[in-house]
Amino acid sequence: MQIKYLHTMLRVADLDRTIAFFELLGLKETRRTESEAGRFTLVFLAPPGQEDCPVELTYNWDGDEGLPSDSRHFGHLAYEVEDIYAMCAHLQANGVEINRPPRDGRMAFVRSPDNASIELLQMGEALAPAEPWLSMPNTGHW
Repeated sequence: MQIKYLHTMLRVADLDRTIAFFELLGLKETRRTESEAGRFTLVFLAPPGQEDCPVELTYNWDGDEGLPSDSRHFGHLAYEVEDIYAMCAHLQANGVEINRPPRDGRMAFVRSPDNASIELLQMGEALAPAEPWLSMPNTGHW
């Protein structure tokens, strides 16, 4: 029996803000579906060259009061990045809180605007521990 990964779906409250967040990570929109009858928009984003590994953002036009305020039950999305320190600095410079700084040069966690946990992992070997990350405490939960 074969199985193939298709996508991970996240419900979002603010489509534009969430797309902007994933674009900060380097993902690009690969396709979009708008359903007048269903009153929703689906936006698929993926890293360049990895269009077969998208995240699907589902936006309900009439709102989604059911969105949890704490989405830890979801788990997390994980992305490997070329330079974890540069990515965290880029995200931080754009107003994203680093919940678990990359103190080990290997792993960090941030949250999307809709509170989904995003794990960032250093490609290859961990980078040497460096400030300001080394002494930065965790913020919130991840």
